Amino acid sequence: MDSPTPSLTTSEVAELLGAGRVHLVDVRPVDAYNGWRLRNEPRGGHIPGARSLPLKWTRYMDWMEIVRSKGIGPEARVVVYGYEAGDARAVTDLFTRAGYPDVAVYEGFADEWVTDPERPLARLARYRHLVPPSWLASALDAGSAPEWDGGKLVVCHCHYRNPDDYDAGHIPGAVPLDTLELEAPGTWNRRSPQEVKAALERLGIRRDSTVVVYGRFSAPRNEDPFPGSAAGQLAAFRCAFIMLWAGVEDVRVLNGGVQSWTDEGYPLSTEPTAPDPVADFGGVVPARPELAVDTPEAKEILADPDANLVSVRSWPEYIGEVSGYNYIEKKGRIPGSVFGNCGSDAYHMENYRNPDHTTREFGEVERQLAEAGVTPHRRNAFYCGTGWRGAEAFMNAWLMGWPRVAVYDGGWFEWSRDPSNPVGTGIPGPDNP
Repeated sequence: MDSPTPSLTTSEVAELLGAGRVHLVDVRPVDAYNGWRLRNEPRGGHIPGARSLPLKWTRYMDWMEIVRSKGIGPEARVVVYGYEAGDARAVTDLFTRAGYPDVAVYEGFADEWVTDPERPLARLARYRHLVPPSWLASALDAGSAPEWDGGKLVVCHCHYRNPDDYDAGHIPGAVPLDTLELEAPGTWNRRSPQEVKAALERLGIRRDSTVVVYGRFSAPRNEDPFPGSAAGQLAAFRCAFIMLWAGVEDVRVLNGGVQSWTDEGYPLSTEPTAPDPVADFGGVVPARPELAVDTPEAKEILADPDANLVSVRSWPEYIGEVSGYNYIEKKGRIPGSVFGNCGSDAYHMENYRNPDHTTREFGEVERQLAEAGVTPHRRNAFYCGTGWRGAEAFMNAWLMGWPRVAVYDGGWFEWSRDPSNPVGTGIPGPDNP
Protein backbone atom coordinates (compact mmCIF):
# COMPACT_ATOMS: atom_id res chain seq x y z
CA MET A 1 0.00 0.00 0.00
CA ASP A 2 1.38 3.39 -1.00
CA SER A 3 2.33 5.70 1.86
CA PRO A 4 0.53 9.07 1.93
CA THR A 5 2.30 12.08 0.46
CA PRO A 6 3.98 14.01 3.29
CA SER A 7 2.72 17.50 4.08
CA LEU A 8 5.15 20.31 4.93
CA THR A 9 4.53 23.18 7.32
CA THR A 10 4.96 26.82 6.41
CA SER A 11 8.20 26.97 8.40
CA GLU A 12 9.56 23.94 6.61
CA VAL A 13 8.77 25.45 3.20
CA ALA A 14 10.40 28.72 4.24
CA GLU A 15 13.59 26.84 5.10
CA LEU A 16 13.65 25.36 1.59
CA LEU A 17 13.83 28.76 -0.15
CA GLY A 18 17.17 29.03 -1.89
CA ALA A 19 18.04 25.42 -1.15
CA GLY A 20 19.49 23.38 -3.97
CA ARG A 21 17.86 20.32 -5.52
CA VAL A 22 14.33 21.40 -4.51
CA HIS A 23 11.54 22.31 -6.93
CA LEU A 24 8.55 24.26 -5.65
CA VAL A 25 5.59 23.75 -7.99
CA ASP A 26 2.63 26.15 -8.14
CA VAL A 27 -0.47 24.45 -9.62
CA ARG A 28 -2.72 27.51 -9.62
CA PRO A 29 -3.65 29.25 -12.90
CA VAL A 30 -0.79 31.08 -14.61
CA ASP A 31 -2.48 34.41 -13.89
CA ALA A 32 -2.42 33.77 -10.14
CA TYR A 33 1.25 32.88 -10.46
CA ASN A 34 1.85 36.19 -12.24
CA GLY A 35 0.24 38.22 -9.46
CA TRP A 36 -3.53 38.28 -9.91
CA ARG A 37 -5.55 37.66 -6.74
CA LEU A 38 -8.05 35.27 -8.32
CA ARG A 39 -9.55 34.23 -4.95
CA ASN A 40 -9.45 37.73 -3.39
CA GLU A 41 -6.44 36.75 -1.35
CA PRO A 42 -4.72 39.62 0.48
CA ARG A 43 -1.60 39.41 -1.67
CA GLY A 44 -0.87 38.13 -5.14
CA GLY A 45 2.08 36.27 -6.58
CA HIS A 46 3.97 33.05 -5.95
CA ILE A 47 6.58 31.71 -3.58
CA PRO A 48 9.97 32.90 -4.91
CA GLY A 49 11.61 30.26 -7.05
CA ALA A 50 8.40 28.28 -7.63
CA ARG A 51 7.63 26.94 -11.08
CA SER A 52 4.26 27.31 -12.77
CA LEU A 53 2.53 24.02 -13.60
CA PRO A 54 -1.23 24.68 -13.57
CA LEU A 55 -3.51 21.78 -12.72
CA LYS A 56 -5.45 22.67 -15.87
CA TRP A 57 -2.58 21.42 -18.02
CA THR A 58 -2.84 17.90 -16.60
CA ARG A 59 -6.29 17.56 -18.16
CA TYR A 60 -5.60 18.07 -21.84
CA MET A 61 -1.92 18.01 -22.75
CA ASP A 62 1.24 15.98 -22.25
CA TRP A 63 1.88 17.25 -18.77
CA MET A 64 5.02 15.21 -18.10
CA GLU A 65 6.65 16.52 -21.24
CA ILE A 66 6.16 20.04 -19.89
CA VAL A 67 7.61 18.99 -16.53
CA ARG A 68 10.75 17.69 -18.24
CA SER A 69 11.05 20.81 -20.40
CA LYS A 70 11.21 22.85 -17.22
CA GLY A 71 14.11 20.77 -15.95
CA ILE A 72 12.14 19.28 -13.07
CA GLY A 73 13.76 15.88 -12.80
CA PRO A 74 13.21 13.02 -10.33
CA GLU A 75 16.63 13.52 -8.75
CA ALA A 76 15.39 16.56 -6.82
CA ARG A 77 12.75 17.02 -4.17
CA VAL A 78 9.37 18.31 -5.41
CA VAL A 79 7.02 20.37 -3.22
CA VAL A 80 3.59 21.18 -4.65
CA TYR A 81 1.14 23.88 -3.55
CA GLY A 82 -2.00 25.59 -4.84
CA TYR A 83 -5.20 27.26 -3.77
CA GLU A 84 -6.75 23.95 -2.69
CA ALA A 85 -5.07 21.03 -0.94
CA GLY A 86 -6.92 18.67 -3.28
CA ASP A 87 -5.45 20.36 -6.36
CA ALA A 88 -1.94 20.09 -4.96
CA ARG A 89 -2.41 16.45 -4.01
CA ALA A 90 -3.73 15.60 -7.47
CA VAL A 91 -0.45 16.81 -8.92
CA THR A 92 1.73 15.14 -6.30
CA ASP A 93 0.01 11.87 -7.24
CA LEU A 94 1.04 12.40 -10.87
CA PHE A 95 4.64 13.02 -9.84
CA THR A 96 4.63 9.89 -7.69
CA ARG A 97 3.18 7.74 -10.47
CA ALA A 98 5.85 9.08 -12.82
CA GLY A 99 8.56 7.73 -10.52
CA TYR A 100 9.50 10.83 -8.57
CA PRO A 101 10.65 9.43 -5.21
CA ASP A 102 10.64 12.56 -3.02
CA VAL A 103 7.37 14.48 -3.37
CA ALA A 104 5.61 16.56 -0.71
CA VAL A 105 2.61 18.85 -0.55
CA TYR A 106 2.33 22.27 1.09
CA GLU A 107 -1.26 22.93 2.15
CA GLY A 108 -0.77 26.24 3.96
CA PHE A 109 -0.18 28.58 1.05
CA ALA A 110 -3.65 30.19 0.91
CA ASP A 111 -4.27 30.31 4.65
CA GLU A 112 -0.79 31.03 5.98
CA TRP A 113 1.73 32.16 3.37
CA VAL A 114 -0.22 34.86 1.53
CA THR A 115 -1.83 36.14 4.73
CA ASP A 116 1.54 36.78 6.37
CA PRO A 117 3.15 39.98 5.00
CA GLU A 118 6.51 38.78 6.26
CA ARG A 119 6.49 35.87 3.81
CA PRO A 120 8.01 36.81 0.43
CA LEU A 121 6.05 36.66 -2.82
CA ALA A 122 7.29 37.18 -6.37
CA ARG A 123 5.19 38.50 -9.23
CA LEU A 124 5.37 39.75 -12.80
CA ALA A 125 6.16 43.46 -12.56
CA ARG A 126 3.37 44.59 -14.89
CA TYR A 127 1.00 41.65 -14.40
CA ARG A 128 -1.98 44.06 -14.58
CA HIS A 129 -1.35 44.35 -18.32
CA LEU A 130 -1.66 40.60 -18.89
CA VAL A 131 -5.23 39.86 -17.87
CA PRO A 132 -7.06 36.60 -17.14
CA PRO A 133 -10.41 35.78 -18.78
CA SER A 134 -12.26 36.33 -15.49
CA TRP A 135 -10.98 39.90 -15.35
CA LEU A 136 -12.22 40.67 -18.85
CA ALA A 137 -15.58 38.99 -18.22
CA SER A 138 -16.09 41.09 -15.11
CA ALA A 139 -15.06 44.29 -16.87
CA LEU A 140 -17.48 43.61 -19.73
CA ASP A 141 -20.41 42.37 -17.65
CA ALA A 142 -20.18 44.48 -14.50
CA GLY A 143 -18.16 47.46 -15.68
CA SER A 144 -15.68 46.86 -12.88
CA ALA A 145 -12.75 44.55 -12.29
CA PRO A 146 -9.75 44.29 -9.96
CA GLU A 147 -6.79 46.58 -10.67
CA TRP A 148 -8.92 48.83 -12.89
CA ASP A 149 -10.30 52.32 -12.26
CA GLY A 150 -13.04 51.93 -14.82
CA GLY A 151 -13.57 54.29 -17.72
CA LYS A 152 -13.96 53.49 -21.38
CA LEU A 153 -13.07 49.91 -22.25
CA VAL A 154 -12.32 48.84 -25.83
CA VAL A 155 -11.76 45.16 -26.60
CA CYS A 156 -10.07 44.37 -29.92
CA HIS A 157 -10.18 41.01 -31.69
CA CYS A 158 -6.91 41.22 -33.63
CA HIS A 159 -6.27 39.53 -36.95
CA TYR A 160 -4.42 40.03 -40.21
CA ARG A 161 -6.63 40.33 -43.30
CA ASN A 162 -8.90 37.63 -41.91
CA PRO A 163 -12.34 39.07 -41.07
CA ASP A 164 -13.79 35.55 -41.14
CA ASP A 165 -11.82 34.86 -37.97
CA TYR A 166 -13.88 37.51 -36.16
CA ASP A 167 -17.14 36.41 -37.75
CA ALA A 168 -16.57 32.79 -36.73
CA GLY A 169 -16.64 33.72 -33.05
CA HIS A 170 -15.31 36.55 -30.91
CA ILE A 171 -15.59 37.77 -27.35
CA PRO A 172 -18.96 39.52 -26.97
CA GLY A 173 -18.51 43.27 -27.34
CA ALA A 174 -15.13 43.04 -29.07
CA VAL A 175 -14.51 45.02 -32.25
CA PRO A 176 -12.41 43.61 -35.12
CA LEU A 177 -8.96 45.07 -35.63
CA ASP A 178 -7.02 44.19 -38.77
CA THR A 179 -3.30 44.78 -38.20
CA LEU A 180 -3.25 46.53 -41.58
CA GLU A 181 -4.93 49.47 -39.86
CA LEU A 182 -1.81 49.97 -37.74
CA GLU A 183 0.99 48.73 -39.99
CA ALA A 184 1.64 49.43 -43.65
CA PRO A 185 1.95 46.73 -46.33
CA GLY A 186 5.05 47.27 -48.37
CA THR A 187 7.23 47.85 -45.30
CA TRP A 188 5.16 46.13 -42.56
CA ASN A 189 6.36 48.90 -40.25
CA ARG A 190 3.98 50.85 -38.04
CA ARG A 191 2.00 53.39 -40.03
CA SER A 192 2.65 57.11 -39.78
CA PRO A 193 1.66 58.85 -36.54
CA GLN A 194 -1.25 60.51 -38.33
CA GLU A 195 -2.52 57.20 -39.70
CA VAL A 196 -2.19 55.42 -36.36
CA LYS A 197 -3.98 58.26 -34.59
CA ALA A 198 -6.84 58.14 -37.09
CA ALA A 199 -7.13 54.35 -36.77
CA LEU A 200 -7.30 54.53 -32.98
CA GLU A 201 -9.93 57.24 -33.14
CA ARG A 202 -12.01 55.13 -35.52
CA LEU A 203 -11.83 52.26 -33.04
CA GLY A 204 -12.99 54.54 -30.23
CA ILE A 205 -9.63 54.55 -28.45
CA ARG A 206 -8.39 57.61 -26.61
CA ARG A 207 -5.12 58.05 -24.80
CA ASP A 208 -6.89 57.38 -21.48
CA SER A 209 -8.94 54.38 -22.65
CA THR A 210 -8.38 50.87 -21.37
CA VAL A 211 -7.74 48.61 -24.34
CA VAL A 212 -7.67 44.81 -24.20
CA VAL A 213 -6.29 43.04 -27.27
CA TYR A 214 -6.46 39.36 -28.03
CA GLY A 215 -6.37 36.93 -30.94
CA ARG A 216 -6.97 33.35 -31.97
CA PHE A 217 -4.13 30.99 -32.79
CA SER A 218 -4.76 28.27 -35.34
CA ALA A 219 -2.07 26.63 -37.48
CA PRO A 220 -0.04 29.00 -39.67
CA ARG A 221 1.66 27.43 -42.69
CA ASN A 222 4.37 29.25 -44.60
CA GLU A 223 3.08 27.90 -47.90
CA ASP A 224 -0.22 29.75 -47.43
CA PRO A 225 -0.49 33.11 -49.22
CA PHE A 226 -0.89 34.94 -45.91
CA PRO A 227 0.32 32.71 -43.04
CA GLY A 228 -0.05 35.47 -40.46
CA SER A 229 -3.82 35.27 -40.87
CA ALA A 230 -3.73 32.20 -38.60
CA ALA A 231 -1.50 33.77 -35.94
CA GLY A 232 -4.02 35.99 -34.20
CA GLN A 233 -2.38 36.10 -30.76
CA LEU A 234 0.85 37.25 -32.40
CA ALA A 235 -1.22 39.96 -34.08
CA ALA A 236 -2.51 41.00 -30.67
CA PHE A 237 1.00 41.54 -29.32
CA ARG A 238 1.87 43.51 -32.43
CA CYS A 239 -1.14 45.78 -31.93
CA ALA A 240 -0.35 46.16 -28.22
CA PHE A 241 3.17 47.37 -29.03
CA ILE A 242 1.95 49.95 -31.55
CA MET A 243 -0.69 51.20 -29.12
CA LEU A 244 1.93 51.62 -26.38
CA TRP A 245 4.17 53.47 -28.83
CA ALA A 246 1.25 55.70 -29.81
CA GLY A 247 0.52 56.60 -26.20
CA VAL A 248 -2.45 54.53 -25.04
CA GLU A 249 -1.83 54.52 -21.30
CA ASP A 250 -3.59 51.30 -20.34
CA VAL A 251 -2.98 48.55 -22.91
CA ARG A 252 -3.68 45.02 -21.77
CA VAL A 253 -3.36 41.62 -23.45
CA LEU A 254 -5.79 38.77 -22.74
CA ASN A 255 -3.43 36.04 -21.58
CA GLY A 256 -3.88 33.13 -23.99
CA GLY A 257 -6.41 34.88 -26.21
CA VAL A 258 -9.45 32.98 -27.44
CA GLN A 259 -8.01 29.70 -26.13
CA SER A 260 -8.02 30.91 -22.51
CA TRP A 261 -11.46 32.49 -22.86
CA THR A 262 -13.07 29.28 -24.08
CA ASP A 263 -11.05 27.11 -21.66
CA GLU A 264 -12.77 29.00 -18.84
CA GLY A 265 -16.18 28.32 -20.34
CA TYR A 266 -16.97 31.83 -21.50
CA PRO A 267 -19.05 32.11 -24.68
CA LEU A 268 -18.11 33.47 -28.06
CA SER A 269 -20.46 35.56 -30.16
CA THR A 270 -21.09 35.89 -33.88
CA GLU A 271 -22.93 39.20 -33.39
CA PRO A 272 -20.69 41.98 -34.70
CA THR A 273 -19.95 45.03 -32.57
CA ALA A 274 -19.40 48.32 -34.36
CA PRO A 275 -16.69 50.62 -33.01
CA ASP A 276 -17.74 53.76 -31.16
CA PRO A 277 -15.42 56.35 -32.73
CA VAL A 278 -14.00 59.28 -30.78
CA ALA A 279 -13.36 62.75 -32.14
CA ASP A 280 -9.81 63.00 -30.84
CA PHE A 281 -7.19 60.65 -29.41
CA GLY A 282 -6.42 63.21 -26.72
CA GLY A 283 -2.67 63.36 -27.10
CA VAL A 284 0.29 63.51 -29.45
CA VAL A 285 1.21 60.36 -31.38
CA PRO A 286 3.70 58.90 -30.66
CA ALA A 287 3.81 59.62 -26.95
CA ARG A 288 6.49 56.94 -26.42
CA PRO A 289 8.74 57.20 -29.49
CA GLU A 290 11.57 55.45 -27.66
CA LEU A 291 9.70 52.14 -27.90
CA ALA A 292 10.30 51.90 -31.65
CA VAL A 293 13.70 51.75 -33.33
CA ASP A 294 14.36 52.26 -37.04
CA THR A 295 17.40 51.19 -39.06
CA PRO A 296 19.77 54.10 -38.25
CA GLU A 297 19.20 53.59 -34.53
CA ALA A 298 19.49 49.81 -34.92
CA LYS A 299 22.99 50.38 -36.30
CA GLU A 300 23.82 52.54 -33.28
CA ILE A 301 22.66 49.74 -31.00
CA LEU A 302 24.90 47.26 -32.83
CA ALA A 303 27.87 49.53 -32.17
CA ASP A 304 27.02 50.03 -28.49
CA PRO A 305 28.66 47.47 -26.14
CA ASP A 306 25.94 48.19 -23.58
CA ALA A 307 23.06 47.38 -25.96
CA ASN A 308 21.63 44.38 -27.79
CA LEU A 309 19.83 44.01 -31.08
CA VAL A 310 17.93 40.79 -30.36
CA SER A 311 16.90 38.51 -33.22
CA VAL A 312 13.63 36.86 -32.21
CA ARG A 313 13.74 34.34 -35.03
CA SER A 314 14.23 30.60 -35.42
CA TRP A 315 17.70 29.05 -35.66
CA PRO A 316 17.31 28.16 -39.38
CA GLU A 317 16.47 31.81 -40.09
CA TYR A 318 19.30 33.10 -37.93
CA ILE A 319 22.00 31.05 -39.69
CA GLY A 320 20.56 31.70 -43.15
CA GLU A 321 19.11 28.33 -44.08
CA VAL A 322 15.67 29.88 -44.73
CA SER A 323 14.34 33.42 -44.93
CA GLY A 324 11.35 32.44 -42.82
CA TYR A 325 8.77 34.08 -45.07
CA ASN A 326 7.28 33.39 -48.47
CA TYR A 327 7.72 37.05 -49.42
CA ILE A 328 11.30 37.62 -48.19
CA GLU A 329 13.94 36.35 -50.58
CA LYS A 330 17.25 37.06 -48.86
CA LYS A 331 18.42 34.69 -46.13
CA GLY A 332 20.67 35.45 -43.19
CA ARG A 333 20.92 37.62 -40.11
CA ILE A 334 21.98 41.09 -39.10
CA PRO A 335 25.67 40.67 -38.16
CA GLY A 336 26.21 41.34 -34.48
CA SER A 337 22.62 40.63 -33.51
CA VAL A 338 21.95 38.35 -30.54
CA PHE A 339 19.93 35.19 -31.04
CA GLY A 340 16.64 35.51 -29.14
CA ASN A 341 15.21 32.14 -30.30
CA CYS A 342 11.47 32.41 -30.93
CA GLY A 343 10.93 28.71 -31.49
CA SER A 344 10.29 26.67 -34.61
CA ASP A 345 9.45 29.18 -37.34
CA ALA A 346 8.22 32.65 -38.25
CA TYR A 347 4.70 32.14 -36.91
CA HIS A 348 5.30 30.31 -33.64
CA MET A 349 6.63 31.55 -30.31
CA GLU A 350 7.12 28.33 -28.34
CA ASN A 351 10.01 29.77 -26.34
CA TYR A 352 7.86 32.67 -25.13
CA ARG A 353 4.57 30.82 -24.60
CA ASN A 354 3.07 27.91 -22.78
CA PRO A 355 1.40 25.17 -24.84
CA ASP A 356 -2.02 26.78 -24.27
CA HIS A 357 -0.72 30.10 -25.70
CA THR A 358 -0.55 31.84 -22.35
CA THR A 359 2.65 33.79 -21.80
CA ARG A 360 5.45 31.58 -20.54
CA GLU A 361 6.60 31.68 -16.93
CA PHE A 362 8.50 34.94 -16.87
CA GLY A 363 11.49 33.57 -14.98
CA GLU A 364 12.03 31.06 -17.79
CA VAL A 365 11.94 33.80 -20.41
CA GLU A 366 14.35 35.90 -18.39
CA ARG A 367 16.77 32.99 -17.98
CA GLN A 368 16.61 32.17 -21.68
CA LEU A 369 17.42 35.75 -22.61
CA ALA A 370 20.16 36.01 -19.99
CA GLU A 371 21.92 32.99 -21.51
CA ALA A 372 22.22 35.05 -24.70
CA GLY A 373 23.50 38.10 -22.81
CA VAL A 374 20.16 39.90 -22.96
CA THR A 375 19.67 41.39 -19.50
CA PRO A 376 17.50 44.20 -18.11
CA HIS A 377 20.38 46.59 -17.37
CA ARG A 378 21.17 46.86 -21.10
CA ARG A 379 19.26 48.61 -23.83
CA ASN A 380 17.49 45.89 -25.81
CA ALA A 381 15.73 46.23 -29.15
CA PHE A 382 13.90 43.13 -30.39
CA TYR A 383 13.32 42.32 -34.04
CA CYS A 384 12.24 39.47 -36.30
CA GLY A 385 11.19 39.47 -39.94
CA THR A 386 8.53 42.16 -39.89
CA GLY A 387 7.93 42.99 -36.23
CA TRP A 388 5.36 40.52 -34.92
CA ARG A 389 7.62 38.13 -33.02
CA GLY A 390 9.80 41.06 -32.01
CA ALA A 391 6.73 42.75 -30.55
CA GLU A 392 5.81 39.69 -28.48
CA ALA A 393 9.34 39.38 -27.08
CA PHE A 394 9.33 43.12 -26.41
CA MET A 395 6.05 42.76 -24.52
CA ASN A 396 7.55 39.97 -22.41
CA ALA A 397 10.43 42.23 -21.40
CA TRP A 398 8.11 45.22 -20.87
CA LEU A 399 5.81 43.14 -18.67
CA MET A 400 8.85 42.13 -16.61
CA GLY A 401 9.51 45.83 -16.04
CA TRP A 402 12.68 46.11 -18.09
CA PRO A 403 13.40 49.84 -18.40
CA ARG A 404 15.01 50.20 -21.86
CA VAL A 405 13.25 48.02 -24.39
CA ALA A 406 12.12 48.65 -27.94
CA VAL A 407 11.17 46.98 -31.20
CA TYR A 408 13.36 47.37 -34.28
CA ASP A 409 10.37 47.77 -36.51
CA GLY A 410 12.01 47.26 -39.89
CA GLY A 411 13.59 43.97 -38.88
CA TRP A 412 15.09 41.55 -41.33
CA PHE A 413 12.67 42.59 -44.09
CA GLU A 414 13.87 46.19 -44.18
CA TRP A 415 17.51 45.40 -43.43
CA SER A 416 17.82 42.78 -46.17
CA ARG A 417 16.27 44.99 -48.84
CA ASP A 418 19.18 47.46 -48.66
CA PRO A 419 22.15 45.94 -50.52
CA SER A 420 24.54 48.20 -48.60
CA ASN A 421 23.68 46.46 -45.30
CA PRO A 422 25.92 43.53 -44.32
CA VAL A 423 24.46 40.04 -43.98
CA GLY A 424 25.66 37.18 -41.81
CA THR A 425 25.13 33.47 -42.48
CA GLY A 426 26.29 30.21 -40.94
CA ILE A 427 27.12 29.47 -37.31
CA PRO A 428 28.17 32.73 -35.62
CA GLY A 429 31.58 32.92 -34.00
CA PRO A 430 34.51 35.29 -33.37
CA ASP A 431 35.23 35.57 -37.09
CA ASN A 432 31.61 35.31 -38.22
CA PRO A 433 29.37 37.80 -36.37
